Amino acid sequence: MTTKSAASKRRMVNPVLGKEFRLRMRTLRSPLALLFYLVAFGGIALAFLYITRGINGTAAVSFNPSQSRELFYVLSVVQLGLIGFMTPGLTAGVISGEREKQTLNMLLTTEQSSTAIVLSKLASSLSFMLLLVLSTLPIYGIVFLYGGISPSQLGKVFLFYVFTMAALGSFGVLFSTIIKRTVTSVIVTYGTSLFLFGGTGILYLFFRQLMERSYYASGGIATTGHSWAGYVLGLNPVAALISLFQDGFSDSLFRKPGSSGASVAPIEMWQLYGIAMTILAIAAILLSIRFIRPSMGKRRR
Repeated sequence: MTTKSAASKRRMVNPVLGKEFRLRMRTLRSPLALLFYLVAFGGIALAFLYITRGINGTAAVSFNPSQSRELFYVLSVVQLGLIGFMTPGLTAGVISGEREKQTLNMLLTTEQSSTAIVLSKLASSLSFMLLLVLSTLPIYGIVFLYGGISPSQLGKVFLFYVFTMAALGSFGVLFSTIIKRTVTSVIVTYGTSLFLFGGTGILYLFFRQLMERSYYASGGIATTGHSWAGYVLGLNPVAALISLFQDGFSDSLFRKPGSSGASVAPIEMWQLYGIAMTILAIAAILLSIRFIRPSMGKRRR
């Protein structure tokens, strides 16, 4: 019976995933990273409470639900920024690191398929980031202490975090697979994350400015319909997260300059973000699976 249960456990637990879990969690860096993450995140929450409750050096009488919602929004956006900063560093070297240590060929000769190796590397890297995010739940308890936010809203935000981590992590695994050097892979992955968080916003403002100039150049004639510039922010995690909080935020992003009447967005920003990032993430994983093994055709040439 013992032998059967051990064999069943081996079939259920991926060996690559099990090894990655043990190696990652046994190092001193993991608890230290968790400590610094919580200290930084908790410090931001305490600083917000101090600023909002202190008026000209005197403490405010109460902390109302509207301020609690503001704290929730601030913590959510800050945590999203931390995810965008840490996820590339955790995933951009999972394959190239094995190649540099000359252990990738040994890994490829095992019974594990390319799909199992790629997904195991991705899951093991994201597991630590998921641990960091879940460890901040007690800090979010401050929000529930003062009210203004429902548990369903918190659940939506954390699901959004998991989705964003998986998408950014798939990009990191892809660059780690097709780029041989870890340093270069990390730089490219961080560049991609920076473009998603900041570059798309800059492009949106640029196209928005062009549309406004065109509107005023035409004599300020009232227009109808929605602006195509809003689609540029379809890859922006911050815009998608804010659209979960505020009704009408997507409408304002798609509204044309000088639009007459109420303008309704053709699609919510978080929906557009989910569709676009799902397609890109799946493509990144499939490409990683395709290129993780050396091409025999190139060798023959």
